[in-house]
Amino acid sequence: MAEKPHMNLIFIGHVDHGKSTTVGRLLFETGVITQRDMDRFKEIAAQTNRPTFEFAFVMDSLKEEQERGITIDVAHRDFQTDKYYFTIIDAPGHKDFVKNMITGASQADAAVLVVSAVDGVQAQTREHAILANVLGIKQIIIGVNKMDAAKYEQQKFDTAKQSAVDLLKSLGVKTDAIPIIAYSAYKGDNVAKKSENMPWYSGPTLLDALNNLVLPPKPTDKPLRLPIQDVYTVSGFGTVPVGRVETGVMKPGDMVVVMPGGKKAEVKSIEMHHKQLSKAEPGDNVGFNIKGLDKKDIKRGDVVGPSSNPPTIIEDFTAQIIVLHHQNVIARGYTPVFHIHTAQIACTIVDILEKKDPKTGQTQEKNPETIKTGDIAIVKVKPTKPLSAEKYGEFPQLGRFAVRDMGETVGAGVILDITPAK
Repeated sequence: MAEKPHMNLIFIGHVDHGKSTTVGRLLFETGVITQRDMDRFKEIAAQTNRPTFEFAFVMDSLKEEQERGITIDVAHRDFQTDKYYFTIIDAPGHKDFVKNMITGASQADAAVLVVSAVDGVQAQTREHAILANVLGIKQIIIGVNKMDAAKYEQQKFDTAKQSAVDLLKSLGVKTDAIPIIAYSAYKGDNVAKKSENMPWYSGPTLLDALNNLVLPPKPTDKPLRLPIQDVYTVSGFGTVPVGRVETGVMKPGDMVVVMPGGKKAEVKSIEMHHKQLSKAEPGDNVGFNIKGLDKKDIKRGDVVGPSSNPPTIIEDFTAQIIVLHHQNVIARGYTPVFHIHTAQIACTIVDILEKKDPKTGQTQEKNPETIKTGDIAIVKVKPTKPLSAEKYGEFPQLGRFAVRDMGETVGAGVILDITPAK
């Protein structure tokens, strides 16, 4: 049978609004996990005194997570609908773990924003929605979950729906075409099949909405850019870097260069899901074997590109940044950690060029001394060590970033312009 088109899907939203349960339910409904698995998870849930957590345990399969009842790392799971092959990036809702969410969001083709029908939009719902927006996720589905706990009342759904729509509108997202689903992950209402419990709801089920997503265009006409996520040493194979092709195509036999280190090498073989590929295209998460490089030559955060059109190394860059969350104010000289594609590098804000009006995007103030939570600004940034990244306008996937400091996401943004390193 032909390979179904592949999409990366992220579930975002406030802690405890049911993201993991939603994912567990989807995996159960699409046959990835069996009734026997479910019975086992139900038993664990009962033993750990978390009676409704069996679906969440499917994703939170790390022991520590089961005991704490929250999602820590970004877990990957695959499932198929009749139209697509999905990889789920389960983004933690717990605020300590936003940085994992960022690595997830930068790879996602679409997002499901989960909002509880009981609690509506919360602080983290907002933070995740802003991040998904700034990180350029174009397709969003809103899932109003826990309809069972809201006694399947239409009014509860309408209230939660309105708060989610208002939130996205305030970020400048066009909401007319966004599907908004009334469902219960725990009971299964409107996940795979229409629910009898909500005769007032005429919209799609969650699986319908996933089938209606549109495959993002594959930028195969651009030069290859592949940020490295991990590097393994595989016996008999040598060095095997792993990462997602963001733009371009990679084939065995290609001569590539690894930036910012500048080492050149030949691609020997490429594999995905344990199958050899004759070429890797945008969206493919691949492992590849390269001749003549060992572990010290290539690491997480490096970018692979053709030796004829190498990835850019940055001297400094100009960026638009939104300050999500900072205890006091940000001034010149501030050096937090920037998460750009898979790289995590301390960078200094060397200049604040202007502050913008968040509603209109017009300049509000030139060369302000400081910026604070809620501000959108144009800043000049200098990495403290060599970094390979690109302009958002040319390579969106390598031109967006999040800013972390003291365990929190301080801001997010996009690279507008670059001074390449000499």
